[in-house]
Amino acid sequence: RLVHLDLKGAAPRAQYLEQVLPLLRALGATGLLLEYEDTFPYTGPLELLQAPHAYSPEELQALLSWARAQGLDVVPLLPFPLQFVLKHRQFAHLREVKELPNALNPHKEESLALVKAMIDQVMALHEDLKWFHIGCDEVYYLGEGEESKQWLQQQNNTPEKLCLSHIKAVATCLAWSYPMVTPIVWDDMLRGMSEETLAESGVPQLVQPMIWDYATDINVEGKVQLIEKYRRCGFSKVWFASAFKGATGANQSLTLIGHHLRNQLEWLQVAQRSPADVLEGIALTGWQRYDHFAVLCELLPVAIPSLGVCLQALKNGGYSEKVKENVENLLGMPNLEIETFMSPSLGTFPGSNVLTLVTQISFHLKSSVDELLERNRYSTGWFSPYHRKRKIIHPIIVHHLQPDAVRLFSKWNAVVQDLQAAMEQVFHRCAIEEWMEENVHPHLQKLQEVVDDLDEA
Repeated sequence: RLVHLDLKGAAPRAQYLEQVLPLLRALGATGLLLEYEDTFPYTGPLELLQAPHAYSPEELQALLSWARAQGLDVVPLLPFPLQFVLKHRQFAHLREVKELPNALNPHKEESLALVKAMIDQVMALHEDLKWFHIGCDEVYYLGEGEESKQWLQQQNNTPEKLCLSHIKAVATCLAWSYPMVTPIVWDDMLRGMSEETLAESGVPQLVQPMIWDYATDINVEGKVQLIEKYRRCGFSKVWFASAFKGATGANQSLTLIGHHLRNQLEWLQVAQRSPADVLEGIALTGWQRYDHFAVLCELLPVAIPSLGVCLQALKNGGYSEKVKENVENLLGMPNLEIETFMSPSLGTFPGSNVLTLVTQISFHLKSSVDELLERNRYSTGWFSPYHRKRKIIHPIIVHHLQPDAVRLFSKWNAVVQDLQAAMEQVFHRCAIEEWMEENVHPHLQKLQEVVDDLDEA
């Protein structure tokens, strides 16, 4: 049971992860799937890939030793097709389509040299790895570059074969240098391919596919048949991938536990109906952005109750009152809400104060500002946009409206300051700024403007 940490947005501080790892183990995790992206401490010509908040080599080594101490297997994930690399001007010449940083040009020798250099640097900081996830999902626009178009005009060449040859090249790159490590790939590019195409490619002998589906109805029968197909093609083992967060909306701020729990229960049904020797494991994904250029979705501390419920359900083969009780005890949360968003009651797990304050803001900030500006009769009747623009107001209306506006502004300012302080324990400043600009500032700004307009009028 791998917990996926998607570090391409709001990557937690190393100290926070140190506090969280024992909890993950207690909840039932047996490993971590670490999607580093731009938080890995690349060196040499690759150093420019590092985000300002990237982990230092020392922090990363400490994180890996904490994971070992908890008995957690670590699986690094390098997300080929490499958006976070191809966005840089220095690597733009390796794009499949010149204008788009979505896919690597598979025909250039330099592309494979880049892949190898990245794998080597990641491997150098990890020891005793069993698996290495090489991504290869959603490789949109592969085949649309000029060199690919020429390649596809040759006899018997197809987009499927191009995709498989790219996967094979990356997997072979890993296998040659690190024969003890098994590559894992996302399976979405493979699902629709014929058995014959897959079997002839040689890919099934090189990689293990990770079948992902984050829905509450994943078509259990279809998944069982897909596993059988993969077995017939020559894949020795498969993985599943469910989700504990980051799969219900690109700008989602709160996690609906019930959705993710139902997703795990569906996967349990697939596992029960599959041969026992075929399943290597399951990754519980926790996407932090839908892709490198998207906004942040639910922050890690906000989703820990969901992760707890999902892990415990998988560990116990289902969900029950006993499972709910275990999670409540481990998180210090007396009333776990499964089918509705959490009421803002504090837990004792690391970062629980972030969950409490984010819940408060998500539920009440926008609605309270809208109430004041759009449903308060003094606002709508005597201090409308027309009045505000011209700064005209009857003095008596100031007495009715100003105290409410000032009180509301002071209240939310205090909550936001508390949240900022709580988030600083978990995240770097850039993540806090981004979350605030997306979720807080637009509403606080409206409030600030009405307070200023009242003053002026």
